Amino acid sequence: MSVTEIQVVSFGYLHGAPPAATLTLDLRRHFRDPHVDPALRELTAHDRPVRLAVLGTPGIRELITGAALLADSFDAGPSQAPLTIAVGCAGGRHRAATVAMTLATRLSKTGTRVRLTHRDLAKPVVER
Repeated sequence: MSVTEIQVVSFGYLHGAPPAATLTLDLRRHFRDPHVDPALRELTAHDRPVRLAVLGTPGIRELITGAALLADSFDAGPSQAPLTIAVGCAGGRHRAATVAMTLATRLSKTGTRVRLTHRDLAKPVVER
């Protein structure tokens, strides 16, 4: 194994610049935002209805699979180095956090050490 650790970081672009990362997944424009649903707005990825809404979005599961395949490609490289995958959406509470959680779980099943961080999950909802 070449990757010594995979760090998966979720974040919200509305809370600041993206974290430094090897790969950054920007979910803002291509995937439905649960924030627009008043019933989900105050919830986070820790809540089942948010996770179901995000994971039910067309293309999200394929994106997670693709990100896992990218991580495998880095792992196949000749150098040992940590890998950071940043996953961002507008506020960091719904899409990014759900995708990051799901990706981290999937990657950890291969025996790779994975560290999951939610930079903005606990921050207040950004009114837009």
